[in-house]
Amino acid sequence: MLTLAMMTVGSTVIASKFIAGSMPPFFATALRFALALPVLIPLLLLQRERWPKLTRSDGFLLLLQAGAGSVGYTTLLISGLSYLPAADAGVIIGTLPAVSALFSVMVLGERPSARLLIAVGLATIGVMAVAWKGSGPLSLIGMACILGAVVCESAFILLNKRMRVPLRPLLQTTAMTVLGLLVSLPVAFLELPFAMPGSEAIAAVIWYALVPTVGGFLLWYGGAARVSGSEAATFTAVAPLTAVLLAALVLGEQIEMSQAVGVAAVMLAILVLTIPARLKTVPQV
Repeated sequence: MLTLAMMTVGSTVIASKFIAGSMPPFFATALRFALALPVLIPLLLLQRERWPKLTRSDGFLLLLQAGAGSVGYTTLLISGLSYLPAADAGVIIGTLPAVSALFSVMVLGERPSARLLIAVGLATIGVMAVAWKGSGPLSLIGMACILGAVVCESAFILLNKRMRVPLRPLLQTTAMTVLGLLVSLPVAFLELPFAMPGSEAIAAVIWYALVPTVGGFLLWYGGAARVSGSEAATFTAVAPLTAVLLAALVLGEQIEMSQAVGVAAVMLAILVLTIPARLKTVPQV
């Protein structure tokens, strides 16, 4: 279940590649949330989840999380893939655990461990391996967008740790979907005249909405309930590997040595960082 969950996360890179260039990023993001919401709300009702009493600061944190982890991550990922091969983006997305841990040190004042420093070094090698084969300014723009998506997701994880009343997983996912839709809608309406989606882009948005957003959530928490936190954490290495493999199999991209080195480095960074850790959250996708 954990493997399948992380495979769905890796597939978001491929879906975003199909969307990029055919559908504006905020329009695609709003459509993704609009499609996921009718599935999440019945699940919420079936589970009889109760909304906890939140403080005003917690409500503000939820809004910031939606802006960063839901809207920022998705729009920057789609934008970056307009300029970058999916395999390169998959390598960069794999740096998320290391970047998130580094954020915790910088913002929360947690003590950096030797394990973290090694993981950050390996993640940097992975990104540099991709940058080494870059083909000019457009490639750099794409890398900046994908790194921005990683930073947004790291901000989401950091903001989630600051919540005084943490939400249960299904509530968290539904809240991010509702707020993400509200945040992305104003810009999505402005992008509407420029939306010329083909059948592949529409299918990719439907996949993104139903499989990673809903199915990935159910698979991840179903699997995580059956293993230890450290065991669950190691499965995040499946996401970048899946993205690179699907880039070759689905998109027909040729995987070069630099990309192979990059994905190996970020996978090793994840393993170094997470084997002794206790996973507290799962990336929002």
